[in-house]
Amino acid sequence: MPSELIRQVRVLDPASGTDRIADVLIEDGVIAAIADLIPDAEIPAESRSELQVCDRPGLVLGPGLVDLYSHSGEPGFESRETLRSLVHAAEAGGFTRVAILPDTDPAIDNPAGVERLRSLAKYMPPSSLQLYFWGALTVGVQGQQMTELAELAEAGIIGFADGRPIRHSGLLRRMLEYAYPLNKPIALWCCDPELVGNGTVREGMDSIRLGLPGIPAIAETAAIATILEYIELLGTPVHLMRISTARGVELIRRAKERGLPITASTTWMHVLLSTKDLDSYDPSLHLHPPLGNPADHLALLQGIRDGVIDAIAIDHTPYSYEEKTVAFSEAPAGAIGLELALPLLWRSLVVSGDYSALSLWRSLSTNPARCLGQAPVTLNPGQLAELTLFDPEQPWRGDRQTLKSLSYNTPWLDQEITGRVVKTWGLGL
Repeated sequence: MPSELIRQVRVLDPASGTDRIADVLIEDGVIAAIADLIPDAEIPAESRSELQVCDRPGLVLGPGLVDLYSHSGEPGFESRETLRSLVHAAEAGGFTRVAILPDTDPAIDNPAGVERLRSLAKYMPPSSLQLYFWGALTVGVQGQQMTELAELAEAGIIGFADGRPIRHSGLLRRMLEYAYPLNKPIALWCCDPELVGNGTVREGMDSIRLGLPGIPAIAETAAIATILEYIELLGTPVHLMRISTARGVELIRRAKERGLPITASTTWMHVLLSTKDLDSYDPSLHLHPPLGNPADHLALLQGIRDGVIDAIAIDHTPYSYEEKTVAFSEAPAGAIGLELALPLLWRSLVVSGDYSALSLWRSLSTNPARCLGQAPVTLNPGQLAELTLFDPEQPWRGDRQTLKSLSYNTPWLDQEITGRVVKTWGLGL
């Protein structure tokens, strides 16, 4: 493996709070040195003969990005996404760790399902990406019967999640009781399907203006309140996923102030957009939970800034062209995002001056790792190189030729995008 020297790159290390310009030397997959300047004379002679030097101004180097939850089409829906295409998309987007939700067909609801996915991953080409798998909380992710949680834990899942609302509160309590001693992350989507009804967008002035059925904020907040009550009673740590409302942020803020063992995330599209962006009726903007009203959007941004919202997840949800090319309300909810999140978030939050580069990188890398119960990556000599090299000024077009995902359900399809990942280093499959 040739040694690599990256000259005068902007090094972001959220774990230490470091944002500096430096030279970085990588040897045999390990960070060999980080210094203001690494003279050629200080590079070991055996490394110089095949040394690859990257000397491009303006590049950014940080820990590999970590995605808390995304969807794979394989097995069962390979026309949407295969594991191979998902891995390529994740690498192209700067991710070195991705956790897959269990709603495949068959679902990842038993040790055989875990092994099936792990076997598929074994036949992948060499990659810098590590794949993890959430184990289902309920059989077939149908919300009716609890899975054998202990057997799934022993099978090597990253944690427990259905990625769907748990409708029955008695079942939810029992799952939290059973899961407590297993010491695995538990991710819950706070949503009351009865209150969602046939809604497709967040209830408010924009839903009325657009003539689309609304989903009240209480569909999220009532579920949050119930889950928080259980957490306070049982003490089981929980990750609250897909937070999308201002009231939800406030409930989580108060719960954290009381010391409840919770973390929370929102998705990248909820960070970027609100109901004001729905005028196109683009089916790729039909999401669950729906985009928030402007007040929700501002509260999410403030929640990330304050640390109330720990992480930004991608929730990559591929659907085929045929599935998404229907009326807004009839389209399945979800959009792809692994390749698009970093450049679009960087442009919207960092270039605008609303967030520091460290703050954004922390929400996409260090904090998601902690939510998964993993140690965050640090950029220190002697550490394994799990890194993302990003060019925030490189233009490219997000079209069917450049996107690695098999699906193209994104509102940014065929648009010019600024910022692209140059390379990732990681521990691999």
